[in-house]
Amino acid sequence: QVQLVESGGGSVQAGGSLRLSCTASGRTLTGYAMAWLRQVTGKERKLVAQLSWSGQTTHNADSMKGRATITRDNAKNTVYLQLNSLQPEDTAVYYCATPEYPGTTHDFACWGQGTQVTVSS
Repeated sequence: QVQLVESGGGSVQAGGSLRLSCTASGRTLTGYAMAWLRQVTGKERKLVAQLSWSGQTTHNADSMKGRATITRDNAKNTVYLQLNSLQPEDTAVYYCATPEYPGTTHDFACWGQGTQVTVSS
């Protein structure tokens, strides 16, 4: 069973940037799709960015297009989310997730504990 640990969250002012990290243990991330999602208290989790299992395509939710970049470092078994031009509405807990099985971009069953991002105006 893979364990995912997010880090890099914090408090920034509007217009600032953060780089979130998601480090895996117990299993390689190579060959697995990865996704970053975020959740505001009391609301459902929403996709921020997604990387296919081949690592060659990305998908950003409309609200984050042009402001969020997902990348993978296979040597470090880590996935990153670069967030730029942050706005107060980006305040949320950010989670990384991966499927239980390789070669699929569905059924993201494995989740980290989340990291808080707070953006002040």
